Amino acid sequence: MSIANDQANDQFKIQFWGVRGSIACPGQSTVRYGGNTSCVAMQAGSHRIIFDGGTGLRVLGQTLLRYMPMEGHLFFTHSHWDHIQGFPFFIPAFVKGNRFNIYGAIAPNGSTIEQRLNDQMLHPNFPVPLQIMAADLKFYDLDIGESVQIGDDLLVESALLNHPGEAIGYRVNWQGHSAAYVTDTEHYPDRIDENVFKLAKDVDVLIYDATYTDEEYHSEKSSKVGWGHSTWQEAVKLCKATNVKKLVIFHHDPLHDDDFMDRIKDDVIAAYPNSVIAWEGLEIDVMNPA
Repeated sequence: MSIANDQANDQFKIQFWGVRGSIACPGQSTVRYGGNTSCVAMQAGSHRIIFDGGTGLRVLGQTLLRYMPMEGHLFFTHSHWDHIQGFPFFIPAFVKGNRFNIYGAIAPNGSTIEQRLNDQMLHPNFPVPLQIMAADLKFYDLDIGESVQIGDDLLVESALLNHPGEAIGYRVNWQGHSAAYVTDTEHYPDRIDENVFKLAKDVDVLIYDATYTDEEYHSEKSSKVGWGHSTWQEAVKLCKATNVKKLVIFHHDPLHDDDFMDRIKDDVIAAYPNSVIAWEGLEIDVMNPA
């Protein structure tokens, strides 16, 4: 059963619809883990929360059509293309009677999340404007570090991440359980980022940007230092420092094919046994993440 089902009011579950970073990479070599870009859905009781609108959002939208009319909360980490390019293809946003509350921080250039989603749908980039969307869309500008209360029982916290152009991470707290969504972020060489530490501390599930391996990150030929992403080795270091129950490796490099991801999976599990490599369709029960 999909976590999109509103009837499971006593559950806190996560489902992955897009797990790649940078650009979608469908093909024969990415079948097992998937090629869609960032989109993660959480169902906490009656609350539907979606993180980022990469190409995985299109697939999620098709699944949600059976549950209309609906209300959801869509949180954006930032508006780099791989995190917003699925939004114009999110079918439930075109259906009258649905409601989506959309959150994002104001960008360093002063633009709101509404402006940035609007701009990608203007001619000549897209055939129809955002205003064609018939659902009730409510946009909220988040102050970095601000928390959002949803209903009486769910709190979404936010914190600044280390990423070019800025990004924010989130932590969802519901009935004594928690899940953190921490992408896109680059670790510091000499310490754990205090903002990431706060988001990850004692969470049941940590979804973490591990785009590279340490070897790729520090490569003399093609160093990724300063690109705004982290490694699975840093993810393990963070989890050990913050007592994370389950680690989810996320935001896979589009050049990492299924066989490469299998090798990373073996290495990660050896270093931190309660770990999983995110793949499209993966579901995790936050209340029982073992």
